[in-house]
Amino acid sequence: MKNYLFSLFILFVISINIVIHSQGFNDSRISLSNFIERMYKSSPFEGVKIFEDYDHQYFISIISLDKSKYTNSSVMNRVAQVKARQQANTFFNGSTISSDLVIKTTETKDSTSTETTVEMIESIRENSLGFVEGLELLTNFQTDEGKRMVFVFSREMKEKEEK
Repeated sequence: MKNYLFSLFILFVISINIVIHSQGFNDSRISLSNFIERMYKSSPFEGVKIFEDYDHQYFISIISLDKSKYTNSSVMNRVAQVKARQQANTFFNGSTISSDLVIKTTETKDSTSTETTVEMIESIRENSLGFVEGLELLTNFQTDEGKRMVFVFSREMKEKEEK
């Protein structure tokens, strides 16, 4: 009976310890997502940012999509994920930008006059190679009376070192 009560007490202490630690697991992620949502709603922005709190440094990629352009939420989620990875890849691995300028002139002749038209065509290409791992959806929310959906993807960069 004594061993049974002792075993029950140990089991109780272990389960309390697990419950206490499991409740605080995502507190930093929840507070980060709430902070980013408030910040976005006060002054909308897109792109990548680095956010720091007391213990962690996070890479954030924010995408805003027009809901009317997508047939269902699955397609919209996939497009947001691909765009977020593209932004992250460009940020971490850089990109190569090339530009071509083509000047096209055409002449039109009438019996009375000659008219020259100049058309400039600029072609800009951006190439980026690389792989970004660990980018996950932090939160998503609606803006503009439900017309747009904002996706926030994150990746923990590193834990800050204690001094």
